Amino acid sequence: MRDIDLKTLRLLVAVCDHQNMARAAEQEHIEPSAISKRIAQLENDLGTPLLLRARRGVHPTPAGLALLEHARNVLFTMERMANDVAAFGSGIKGHVRLVATASAIAESLLDDIASFMREAANRNIKVDIEERLSRDLVRQIRDGSASVGVCWDSVDFEGLQHRPYRRDRLALAVHPDHPLAGRKSLRFEQTLDHDHVGLPPTAAVNAMLQRAAARAGRTVSYRVIVSNFDAAFRVVAANLAISVVPVEVGATFAGMLGIKIIPLSDAWTERSFAVCFQKFEALQPASQRMVDHLVQRAAQVAKA
Repeated sequence: MRDIDLKTLRLLVAVCDHQNMARAAEQEHIEPSAISKRIAQLENDLGTPLLLRARRGVHPTPAGLALLEHARNVLFTMERMANDVAAFGSGIKGHVRLVATASAIAESLLDDIASFMREAANRNIKVDIEERLSRDLVRQIRDGSASVGVCWDSVDFEGLQHRPYRRDRLALAVHPDHPLAGRKSLRFEQTLDHDHVGLPPTAAVNAMLQRAAARAGRTVSYRVIVSNFDAAFRVVAANLAISVVPVEVGATFAGMLGIKIIPLSDAWTERSFAVCFQKFEALQPASQRMVDHLVQRAAQVAKA
């Protein structure tokens, strides 16, 4: 099979977006016949139809949908690559790609990154931040698609180097009318008679809660599963379920949504985060400075 060129991928995406060959041709400043010829050649090279051509438009086949997803990813990556290189010519002196778990992002990480970017010495450093589950985060650091990660230190780092970052504590978010709302503190086991709202099953906190419930000979009853803390707090505010959340995040939403945050007294509810990377010496200078900044900020807070 011949190499697939980027122009053909771009044309395929345009045709699928518009579902019309003529409108795609107008957008890409090319004749419709030229698009048709390129895609036909691609179909021939791959040995399968990619488009269904009908009187009312053009639609991708199942094979076309599979290729379309990859094409969007490739084009996005190529655009980022070009922008990254071009940025050095416009004064950018570094680029940090950072991945972090939802808990880290929801707590202090964004404030720490903002303080890093406000420093005069870092004004020409660009930072990308993406949310990932812990296991996906570790994989991205290992394969080099991100340079720095922030997650719980209980994760299997698979040989990655890591440094201590901040600490937090889990608590219970409840509606003011919930039977547990009058408690000043709770053991996690005491919450298991009630419906919970949780994050996706692959989230690291779920495994922690399931293990704690198993030690008590119980299971966690999830009435609702949501994708982020914002949604979890809104379910709690509707008095549909309770949720285990970080204290710091809970404090932000408590006043906003009128919910109560009750500390959990179990020792395991105090967690530590870590900053991870492949090898510190191999990081670009901008990434090294980011790692040092995050670790120093965390140390300052711990001493305060």
